[in-house]
This record gives sequence, structure tokens and C-alpha cells, in this order.
Amino acid sequence: MDPVRRWGPTVAVNLTLGVFAIVPLWLTASFAMSSLPAAMGLTPRGAVDDDVLSWLMLLVPLWAVLLGLWIPANVLTRRGTGTSRCRHWAVGSALVLTPLPALTALLVLVEG
Repeated sequence: MDPVRRWGPTVAVNLTLGVFAIVPLWLTASFAMSSLPAAMGLTPRGAVDDDVLSWLMLLVPLWAVLLGLWIPANVLTRRGTGTSRCRHWAVGSALVLTPLPALTALLVLVEG
């Protein structure tokens, strides 16, 4: 079977979902960089940084929607690839994470 026909739907679905995954990934990174060092006492806690509940109220629904779309989409596209589960999920995970570093590199190049 032709590799494009075999992997095409998986690539398309995961890269499309990866574009939407930029928001929860970026917000999770922002939360981790601001809240976790303050919780460990490495940085001073700001007046606004105290509210972990507001972060969770924002991040949990975003991740629930993303994973609610990503898991069934990959279950459906896996049937057409004819590869092992491990390989399919590894490729799918790498593809869904690809747009964030690509966009970050693009922004670094444009901003100079």
C-alpha cells in the first residue's frame, strides 16, 4: 500500500489538531513557568499568581476538548495504517506537538 494513502489521514488529522493544541499547550507552559517555581519557593509569589483554581478552570476544559477529539480521531485513523499501536500513537503524538515549536521558531525568525 502507498505510504501517502496509509499515513495521509493520520498526518492530516494530527497536524490539524496540533494547530488547535497550541492554545492548551501554551497556557499549560505559561502556568508551569509562573506557578510551579513560586510553589516550590524558587521565585517570589506575585499578587495575581495565587489563583491556581482559575488556571485549572481554564486548562481542564481545554485539555478535555482536545483529548476528546484527538483520541477518537487516532483510534479511527489507526485502522487504515496497518501499523502497531505503539508506532501509530508515537507518530500521532509527535505530529500533534509539531505546530507549537514550528510556530515558535517562525516567530523567533520574524521577530529577529
